[in-house]
Amino acid sequence: MYLLLLSLPINDIIGSTSLFPQVINELLLDSRRIPYNACVTQAFFIHIYGAGSVFILTAMAYDRYVAICCPLQYGTIMTHAHVMRIITLVWLSNFAVMGVLFFLLLRLPRCRSEMPHSYCDNPSLLRLTCADTTINNIYGLALVAVTQVVALGIIFCTYIQILVACFRSKRADTKSKALQTCATHLIVFLFLECLGLFTIISYRIPNLSAQTRRFIGVSTMIFPPTVNPIIYGLKTKEIKDKIFKFFRSKILPG
Repeated sequence: MYLLLLSLPINDIIGSTSLFPQVINELLLDSRRIPYNACVTQAFFIHIYGAGSVFILTAMAYDRYVAICCPLQYGTIMTHAHVMRIITLVWLSNFAVMGVLFFLLLRLPRCRSEMPHSYCDNPSLLRLTCADTTINNIYGLALVAVTQVVALGIIFCTYIQILVACFRSKRADTKSKALQTCATHLIVFLFLECLGLFTIISYRIPNLSAQTRRFIGVSTMIFPPTVNPIIYGLKTKEIKDKIFKFFRSKILPG
């Protein structure tokens, strides 16, 4: 569980470091220019962050399923080697599908240089091209659809099994702990899904103001990396005890 959980802040760091250097550059130098190669690199890692969040949370749902529905076999099933295989599959799949997405983008000629978005991403870069983007649009929509169907399917099936196991359990403390753990994971996943959905929809609404589109896009990059450590940190007993002990020593010394 903790190895999978470690992948989440690593992915959040990728997303944050993809966005903030350009934001800092704009604030300090008052410049809204970015080289094309840097823009493509930023867009690639922003998409890695978005897809990686969905893949990692899906893998964590499977881990929760094994832990709650097969507690006695958890150590046998979720061995270190098996967890590493899951993590490797998550990251390799992420880089592979995004590599294809940006290969299709980079093959197109570019004839524009102004973007309405506050950061670089695939839809914004496609607007700079002057060629047919049908293949790119089909692959992008298919990628989103397949990713969502697979992720939501796995999470829905695992949570149904978890709920059945919880209601069959006769121990109230076990049931409560399992539901709290799953609720934390579900809140993070739904929060990310809603922000991602709003971002995708914002590109399909031509009348949406540029400021609103920028706010929605930046929210997807800022809020999940900020909220995830708080939610998972406070749900981890060791971290929570350290935080409470620190504030108790500062507020009530002696």
